[in-house]
Amino acid sequence: MRRARPSDSDELTRIAHAAKRHWGYSEQLIRLWEPDLTLRPGFVARQPAYCAVERSRPVAFYALSGRGRCRELEHMWVHPRRIGSGVGTLLFAHLINRLRIMGVTRLRIASDPNAEGFYIRMGARRVGDVASKPAGRALPLLILRVPAGSRPDASPGRHRAA
Repeated sequence: MRRARPSDSDELTRIAHAAKRHWGYSEQLIRLWEPDLTLRPGFVARQPAYCAVERSRPVAFYALSGRGRCRELEHMWVHPRRIGSGVGTLLFAHLINRLRIMGVTRLRIASDPNAEGFYIRMGARRVGDVASKPAGRALPLLILRVPAGSRPDASPGRHRAA
């Protein structure tokens, strides 16, 4: 696990696109979502972003946005070849540790419907929906309360939903 670098932005974008395609979305939808799936070097430089690497190349990553004690999970993507391997769980554990270090108490997640079950297993709770593209589509909105603690304990599934 390491901090993502601006020079990783193209590879992170490829991972996001491949992961989205993995769920069977049409190319028309992928094109519609392309701006949201594209990571710019400036974003990676400014926002907390971390990646899991194998052989020096990113295979999964997450990125946060926002300030203060409540943050938003902007991106969390695992390359399709690594889905089901446990790398997503390790990445989420890293995320929880980072949130604790940053003093964050709540994480807001607008989840792809296919990833909602993962976030619920990690301790998030669905609190509603958020509008998405195309018009009329909604994404599950989840909240995860990050437990306080003097020692980070990122065991997945131990986090309380807000």
